[in-house]
Amino acid sequence: MAFHTFNGRFVAGLALTGFMLTAVGCQSGGSSMLGFGKKDTTPPPPPDPKVLASQLLAYCPNVTLRDGTAYFNTYAKGSQKPKKKAAAEDAEAAALGASSDQQDDSAKIVYQASITDVTRDCNRANGSLTMKIAVAGKVVPGPMFSPGTITMPIRIAVMHGKEVLYSQLHRHQVQVTNPSSATQFVFTDSNVVVPEPTARDYQVFAGYDEGPPKKADKKVAAAE
Repeated sequence: MAFHTFNGRFVAGLALTGFMLTAVGCQSGGSSMLGFGKKDTTPPPPPDPKVLASQLLAYCPNVTLRDGTAYFNTYAKGSQKPKKKAAAEDAEAAALGASSDQQDDSAKIVYQASITDVTRDCNRANGSLTMKIAVAGKVVPGPMFSPGTITMPIRIAVMHGKEVLYSQLHRHQVQVTNPSSATQFVFTDSNVVVPEPTARDYQVFAGYDEGPPKKADKKVAAAE
């Protein structure tokens, strides 16, 4: 009898287990109500576009040379041809398949200055970014050169979009004594101070800036 009693309890246990499995099976089809087994299709949040503070602290804007500002030539006085004459000579040279500039100007060069490298260093203090910008280059004497001191116009500028944060034209002097070889030079602007950036979007430019035409050149152009 004890055996039958145990067997009855066993059968009852199996019945209860079957009921639970059936209930779970029924709930699996509607598991979204409880959130169990449901695949999450929600897209992950986009990455934060803000630059980390540590990245900004390490940010030191690169220095760029704009096209046409890495070098310039200085010519002997009187070597600049009037525009009408120059245009006529250019047309004649073009008909002959040559360049009048290549024929005449190279013999009248006093010197050619060029920038070969740029670098920078940055420090932060009191909400400002202080930059030290260095420009390295060389001066190559031309046929019309004579030893002495030359002055080169070097401009340093910092831009934030279209806003000019800093712009300074420097007159850097270089002593050139050997007319047969190039003279190296290094120019440094240590006083570039701009507001501390909130993003990595500053542009720093260095290069030669000869400025607008001289008044004498404007008068000649007006007379023509």
